[in-house]
Amino acid sequence: MLQLTRPIAFIDLEATGINLSTDRIVEIAIVKILPDGTRQVKRKLINPQMTIPQVVIDIHGITNDMVKDAPTFKQAGNEIKQFLENCDLGGYNSNRFDIPLLMEEFLRADLDVDLTDRKMVDVQHIFYTMEPRTLSAAYKFFCNKELENAHSAEVDINATIEVFEAQVGRYEKLGTTVESILSVIGEEKIVDYARRFSFDDKGVEVFNFGKYKGKSVVDTLRNEPQYYDWMMKGDFPMHTKKKLTELFNRALLKK
Repeated sequence: MLQLTRPIAFIDLEATGINLSTDRIVEIAIVKILPDGTRQVKRKLINPQMTIPQVVIDIHGITNDMVKDAPTFKQAGNEIKQFLENCDLGGYNSNRFDIPLLMEEFLRADLDVDLTDRKMVDVQHIFYTMEPRTLSAAYKFFCNKELENAHSAEVDINATIEVFEAQVGRYEKLGTTVESILSVIGEEKIVDYARRFSFDDKGVEVFNFGKYKGKSVVDTLRNEPQYYDWMMKGDFPMHTKKKLTELFNRALLKK
């Protein structure tokens, strides 16, 4: 049984997206476990004061209509702060997303929250530490064999094929074709292999970095062609520059 010297609060957030700087919380759920084992729960919808994109609504199911009458984080922030006082913190991928986003919201609400003496337990980190996601670990898990001479290219690729065949055999849901497998795990649409560009929910190529992140590449290049020159002179992969040139040519045609 878990032995606690002080409460630990497990946090899960739903948000308008995953950008820590620009996205906002739309729901917060906290389960606080006390040292005696009892639990206290707090769950709130939050008005993010911005539109929730449809592609995000499709993931968490929280619509703009559902949050329009909810409190803003500035209105709910002090209550949340008090609920978390003297608590260690936990969650799944919480060290990389939930806690950083929550701290951004506290700062925007002018609430001083100091986590210096708090312990942070990320359950995903435990999972990856105890069940490593390396090829050797996968080979042991799926094929029950030790991978000898790992990092020899031919050994690694043959082990990868064995793991793949074992996965297809283990997970009936995957089916037995490339198409059926990708229909289950999803197929990422990429613009450039370095992922400096990506597609938005309307299929438009947008910047995936820098000051124009989330903005249409074609529209940006049409309005600021000098950005094309900066990127072409910059330390970007050749394939990124190739796709950039294709998008720049499209921008010129739209003038």
